[in-house]
Amino acid sequence: MSEKIQKVLARSGVGSRRKMEELIQAGKVSVDGKIATLGDRAEADQVIRVEGRIIATKAEEDVVCRVLMYHKPEGELCTRFDSDGRATVFDRLPRILGSRWIAVGRLDINTAGLLLFTTDGELANRMMHPSHEIEREYAVRVFGEIEDDMLARLKEGVQLEDGMASFSKIKKSGGEGINEWFNVTLSEGRNREVRRLWESQGMQVSRLIRVRYGQLNLPKSLPKGGWMELPLKEVNALRSSVNLAPETETKVKVDKRPARTQNTRIRRSVKKHQMKQNSERKKARNR
Repeated sequence: MSEKIQKVLARSGVGSRRKMEELIQAGKVSVDGKIATLGDRAEADQVIRVEGRIIATKAEEDVVCRVLMYHKPEGELCTRFDSDGRATVFDRLPRILGSRWIAVGRLDINTAGLLLFTTDGELANRMMHPSHEIEREYAVRVFGEIEDDMLARLKEGVQLEDGMASFSKIKKSGGEGINEWFNVTLSEGRNREVRRLWESQGMQVSRLIRVRYGQLNLPKSLPKGGWMELPLKEVNALRSSVNLAPETETKVKVDKRPARTQNTRIRRSVKKHQMKQNSERKKARNR
């Protein structure tokens, strides 16, 4: 049975459906040697190339859905490769054969917090799509005098350059004077939306941390630069939230060690990776 090309590629781990649509529009995808256009469909036995590379497509039943939670530090880019050699969120992720990690949304270089990755492009697409209204919650430190009418406008909606936007929830969470912390929630992922909303009121965001994506909270025990893979039960809860059938397989091995021991292992791994990166940067500067 034929399917839309972007869906086939997303399921095969090439990237999110949105990213595949961008590549198709750019003329970088072909089917049996013919440049594809949006809306084209493909059969399982056809040869699909992305930027000249033949893609090993997978049937829906052959894809094992895996999900990682990653604690992104400030200073990392949400890209697979940076020409200037800066750190990216993909640098520390575990290597997998026959698939690749797809980021569920993005965080800008100055934003820290919870970032999700999956091997299932359809899951990534649904979690990012506005129609599913998946909540994102952020802890944000704002520099400036906050007035009640500002908060009211941010909840009612303000006009940004790409349309109306608002926070569904705003809750003060600490600080005083001109440095206050708030927890804010919205149900879409437009570029720098949290920062732009506060800036529309003349406020400056000095810290921004994503603490929740949908039903998943950033674990307090997960250090910056650390990742953890979700067990099957949590993966299926995530899939159910966007109307996807449950997964039957998992690659997660049961770790019977105490949680404290597991967290120590993660921290050591992060520190080792940071030391390796610093060493590589030092060598690059000395060349």
